[in-house]
Amino acid sequence: MSYLAALRVHFAGQFQAAPSTVNNDPTHYDNASFRPEFQLPGNTRGWWNPRGNADWRLIGCSVTSALHADGSPAAAGDPIRTALVADSDRQVAAKLVDLDPEQQLVSTIWGLEVRLCDGGGADLVRGRFGPAAFMDIWNRAQGPGAQGDIGACAYYQSVLSDLEWSEAAASSPWLQELRDAATDGLLSIRFNVDGYNMSASSPDFTRGRIAGTIGVATAAEPRHFVNGRQFMAQAGAGGGFFNPAGEINFCTAVVDAGRGKVLCDLGNALPTASPGGPQVDLGALTLGYVDPDGGAVQPLGQIDYLAAGWYEATAGVVEVPADGALDAGQLAAIAEAQLALTLAQAPSDTLEAPAGLYVRADDVVLRLEPGETAEVTLHASRFGTPLAGARLLCAEDASGLQTQVAPGDPSVGEPTSDLTFDTQLEADAHGVATLRVTAHDPGNPRGYIDGQVYGLRPALAEPPDGYPVDPWAFVSLLVYDAFASDDPPTWWGSLEPVFRQYANLYPVMDVFLDLGDYASVCENRELLRLAFELDPADPNAMPATRDLSAAKRSAILRWLDEPGPDGNPRLGTPPARPARVAQAGQAAPPGRSPQEAERGGKAAAAARRRSVVAGEGARR
Repeated sequence: MSYLAALRVHFAGQFQAAPSTVNNDPTHYDNASFRPEFQLPGNTRGWWNPRGNADWRLIGCSVTSALHADGSPAAAGDPIRTALVADSDRQVAAKLVDLDPEQQLVSTIWGLEVRLCDGGGADLVRGRFGPAAFMDIWNRAQGPGAQGDIGACAYYQSVLSDLEWSEAAASSPWLQELRDAATDGLLSIRFNVDGYNMSASSPDFTRGRIAGTIGVATAAEPRHFVNGRQFMAQAGAGGGFFNPAGEINFCTAVVDAGRGKVLCDLGNALPTASPGGPQVDLGALTLGYVDPDGGAVQPLGQIDYLAAGWYEATAGVVEVPADGALDAGQLAAIAEAQLALTLAQAPSDTLEAPAGLYVRADDVVLRLEPGETAEVTLHASRFGTPLAGARLLCAEDASGLQTQVAPGDPSVGEPTSDLTFDTQLEADAHGVATLRVTAHDPGNPRGYIDGQVYGLRPALAEPPDGYPVDPWAFVSLLVYDAFASDDPPTWWGSLEPVFRQYANLYPVMDVFLDLGDYASVCENRELLRLAFELDPADPNAMPATRDLSAAKRSAILRWLDEPGPDGNPRLGTPPARPARVAQAGQAAPPGRSPQEAERGGKAAAAARRRSVVAGEGARR
């Protein structure tokens, strides 16, 4: 089923994302050249929020509409109509963490719990949000002040598991229908985030708009995308994240043959007149299909995307036709024809993938230890139906990764011999193939940055001519370097550089702990031990622990657990220290203007993509 089905609930409100931006600059990972002033607000080398705590929250989110499986709205007296969508009331805030300073465009939410609750905050149902990275970021907003992250939009999609239904849920017929339908114990959730506020003087600093949908998930379907009819945007002119030539971004539809409807999610697809504002009026928007005989688009129905409050009430999910149903002839036609979205004032239509063919990985972010093998599930489909026996390829593609700031620094994706993976695959009877990836020790190619990042792109073995590519639909991997501490581990022998780096990169922690100071670490030994033992999906895990290899975490825990004769973790002998590289008044590294330093965020990372630097993609 997924959230993109008749049985669904929509919500809207605000989100908060407060990352530490001092760690957005790859050069800041060099302990030898780091300067304390990079951690101060207003310092351009620390970007726009150097003392962020990585918290991710839902704020003031309300249910805006709810629909039953037959398409009818929930009754006026149903408690779901006045429900709230909130995060946890029993644990700390979720955390937002990048994969790597050179892959900042798959920021992942960890440790989120989502609740549907009544107006007083009492639970109706709650579930654990599976960690998910944002996808399909693009330049959504237009007008003044819409540059960079502020004008961008992206989506998160995952499942809610470990569901807890309260007795109060029984008072809602809609919730009872949802519970009865969730036979696999899973709910599907997707939300779009835009209108982000990066002004430290604003009361909405680090907040933005969120609009989303919750429905039923099944264990057999992808967790992070809908295996439906995929609209593939063509790249247009202009820089930044992505500019669709036809004004409409990548999006998905499904056909509900039983009800005679096409459900299409346009929540991350239509431009807005301002950050977090209403949709741009681009004239009539029509969903149709391409007649295979003549090539003309045959309309199925119009979409009223300009109605007041449309986005908040629907999160961009529409049903076509809005009134009535498709007849048997139309359903038969679209089963074997490309769907099309047509805007009256757009230069071109946005079409479903040629021949309806599509393949994508479900999990798109991996962290691997040397010698570890991961399995990535690929789903192949044709016109929204699993494509049995599909022939697939996989190749390294580092074009979406970001280069370092300073010229001459090691490149990402190298050496290529550090990955062993299936290059040719065949889908099973359900259109599913398993991509196996084995990591090898990169050998510390980036010096002061642990490991190496790589990109793998699954694709059709024989795509139709002119098949468009979603630049974000690839698998990002971080392969850690092998690490061996001194034996027994000591602060000066091998662990001080690790602690020092995270003291530099997560300065918000210094209010209670200085990770770069041995005495402070000793004083907080038990607290650190708890933090480093936690699963990375636990919201109480420090953001730094998700950046550390298992070998480094193991060495730190051993060091904390095996004190020396004085009862403290072993200090060891200080090594000879080289002179610091950084000097007072040091200029920003080449390739970054002061304006970029102030803006920072994902836009700055996107500007450093290999495809952009190499001249293969859109430039600023």
